[in-house]
Amino acid sequence: MAKEPSFENALAFAQDLIRIPSLSGEEGEVVARIRKEMDALGYDEVTIDEVGNVVGVVSGRGEAPPVLLNCHVDVVAEGDPAEWEYPPFSGTVEGGYLHGRGSMDIKGPLAMQTYAAAALAGNAPGDVIAAHTVYEEKGGWGMSHLMKSGGLNPGVVIIGEATQGDIAIGHRGRGEMEVVIHGTAGHASAPERARNSLDLVPAVLAAIEEVAAGQDSDSVLGQASLVATGIDVLPESRNVIPDRVTVVGDWRVLPSMTDGGLIRTIEEAIRRQVGEGMEGLAYEVRMASETQTAYTGVSEHRNLFSPGFLMDGDDPLVLAAAKAVGRRGQDDEPAVTRPWTFATDGGWSQGVFGLPTIGFAPGEERYAHTNRERLDVEEARWAFGKHRDLILALQAELAG
Repeated sequence: MAKEPSFENALAFAQDLIRIPSLSGEEGEVVARIRKEMDALGYDEVTIDEVGNVVGVVSGRGEAPPVLLNCHVDVVAEGDPAEWEYPPFSGTVEGGYLHGRGSMDIKGPLAMQTYAAAALAGNAPGDVIAAHTVYEEKGGWGMSHLMKSGGLNPGVVIIGEATQGDIAIGHRGRGEMEVVIHGTAGHASAPERARNSLDLVPAVLAAIEEVAAGQDSDSVLGQASLVATGIDVLPESRNVIPDRVTVVGDWRVLPSMTDGGLIRTIEEAIRRQVGEGMEGLAYEVRMASETQTAYTGVSEHRNLFSPGFLMDGDDPLVLAAAKAVGRRGQDDEPAVTRPWTFATDGGWSQGVFGLPTIGFAPGEERYAHTNRERLDVEEARWAFGKHRDLILALQAELAG
């Protein structure tokens, strides 16, 4: 007998998920727990792909395209547990909130999506797919892989990142930019024998400031931003003149901006700042990358650039979603439509692959990645109930 797709059971499932730590690349145990729950809820099909994404399908009547519900399964590190009001992996419900790492980013909403799909069994015009992806916190490898693999063909994607009940229609992307300066190492007692890579840092920082001051702006997403966030020096010994310095910048970009364009812009600004003062030094500008290894054992060297996206606020799917959800406490008013401040996997589904994508979930963005992370239980109960209306309205719009 299938498990009842009730809010109370969804909340208990969310507590179980919070109790399983799942850093990027270490999501295997939590994915297994999600698969077990999908099976208990009577999903028609549950699979895990080669990078570890878990995909469950609740079959519809074949009268409308599928709706894909997405949350990521990885979380950021908890930091010092002593700094938390409630233990980070306790899944405590107290004071009207679900507490812990992942409570709102994003295991609480993931549980709501998983149960909302099951609650529509036999009642949806089209399939409802719950696809929960790995590595979102480090560039979105899971969603990128899912989109590239094809086969699901949803008509619309609903991202379960926190919106506090609003409809999110986009966000800026994120590029982690690196300027690597090369010199010649030497003993600090004989600086004339070396070429200090640190000498070029002021010019690089000035170039970053120059580019930051000229960023484009969007009427919905706001202004792109660029700021230096770190300087790494090699060798690290304090009595050695370094031959390698890396200046790191965080670049929040508009959807039209590409990683290649970002690199060229910084290179040109550095050339203007340096002038003729580069003898013995060299530099390269690049986007940060790393070799990522999924818990399944698959590895890939990936650029950590996360694309942005923006849906038209007057898109029929956006309007249908806002009307279906309404506003908490005043359902006769359409939901607020707005962007997120942070990046999501929607940058892949819509920004790169062109699938209509919106966001809807309980939770306040200000609690993301903090030691006060929490999810309002009554807000989550309301949002859980609204998923049915949202999915049916979107499929009705897609079916024409």
